[in-house]
Formats: sequence, C-alpha cells, structure tokens
Amino acid sequence: MNNILQAFQNGKAFIPFITCGDPSLEITEQLVYAMEQAGADLIELGIPFSDPTAEGPVILEAGKRALAAGTTTDLIFDMINRIRCRSQIPMVFMTYANVVFSYGIERFVKKAASLGIDGIILPDVPFEEKREFEEPCKKYGLAFISMIAPTSHDRIRMIAKQADGFLYCVSSLGVTGSRSQITTDIRSMIHLAKETACLPCAVGFGISNPTQAAAIAAYADGIIVGSAIVKLCAAYGAGCVPHAAAFVKQMKEAVNKASE
Repeated sequence: MNNILQAFQNGKAFIPFITCGDPSLEITEQLVYAMEQAGADLIELGIPFSDPTAEGPVILEAGKRALAAGTTTDLIFDMINRIRCRSQIPMVFMTYANVVFSYGIERFVKKAASLGIDGIILPDVPFEEKREFEEPCKKYGLAFISMIAPTSHDRIRMIAKQADGFLYCVSSLGVTGSRSQITTDIRSMIHLAKETACLPCAVGFGISNPTQAAAIAAYADGIIVGSAIVKLCAAYGAGCVPHAAAFVKQMKEAVNKASE
C-alpha cells in the first residue's frame, strides 16, 4: 500500500496545507513535525509561485513572503531531505505547472520521488492537458492528484476513473480561503466519483473550523485545510508552530468524531 492510501486507513484523514518558506523553511520543517504529532495524516506542502491562480489572498501573500525570503525549489528539496530523516508522514506538493516546467518536468518529478514526496497537485493543469506531467509521475511512482470541482458535472466520472492517490474535491467555486458557509452539494460530487473509482475523496477550499470539518467528514474520506493555518503563520511568524499544532489537533479531533 502506498503512503497516500495509508493516510486514509485510520478513519477520516486530516490534511493540513502550509506554504513552504513562510515564514522560513526552518519553521516549515518544524511545522511538519508538530502537525504530525498533533494528528495530521498527510501534509500538503505549497511550493510558492508568483502567480498562483487558484489561491485567495491569504495563501497569495504567504507565497509572496516565502519568495521574498529567498525560498527556491532546490531549498525546498533540501528541507524534504531533512524531514525524511525524521518522519515518514505522507507528503504531497501543491504548486503550479510553471514551477515544475521551469525546473524540468522529469527532473522535478524524479527528484521529488527520490526524496520521498508521495504526490503532486497542479491546480492550473486541466484534465485534458495532464499527460505531460502524469506520464513522468507514473514513471517515478509519484501520484498525480486530480481535482474535481462543482463545475465538473459530467466530467467527474471521467476524472475519477483516471485519478491517482486521492481525489481532491473542491468544495467552493473561486479561490482558496475560509468560507462562513459551504453550500455546494459536495455529497453528490463524491457519490458520482465513487461510482467510478475506489480512491479516497478529500474535500478542500473554504473549510476553516471544527464544525465545518465534522459536517463534511461525515461523508468525505478526508478534510483539507490551508488558509486557516496559513493565517496563523502570518499572525505569529516564527512563533506560529504551537498555534498551528493546537489548531491541527482541534481539527483532527473534530474529524475523528465523524468517524465514530
């Protein structure tokens, strides 16, 4: 069983997202250890990009801070190497096609896989254009994680049939960021996907508190939360680790209740 599927084996998975290099790569590394200790099942690591089209203002600003601090793809790879000496928690990258393309697609994928990254999410790569990235991922054993959105409609089954790792279900139209309410019929999206694929379905975009997490975890296999954690990194800077860990613990407890 691969690392990603293991993340979904002990009840509902809680998946935090953080931006690498915000406020520093040293703090990002400490966040990974602390969030794992607090109950995270899989961690999404954002590689900052200058024009992240799927991101709301919170993650957009985090990326700007990380880039201004000198964060590069190679320095992130060095951090992953250090993390893998201490932790085997499943980890996936979330970034943009241009980051991978400019590094060299095969070079990027080979390096990420060799360091123990388990998958990659590229929100700006349409399903119909994924082959250029997916084929190297298959070659080196990196899951190319697909996304389905409320607008996917008839394409959901098609996307799910070819998905790998887990299926990322986008809960809200628009960019990432906290929402006071999530009104999308996510349950129907998941039902359609599971008619075709046996992969876990994790829901992200907009989830920011334990009540939302528990409600969605009642029918999803996992919950993804980014902006609420990135806000803590912005608010507390180098002192953000205990605050992020406490939040992850609270959210994991809420998700666990949905598994009972």
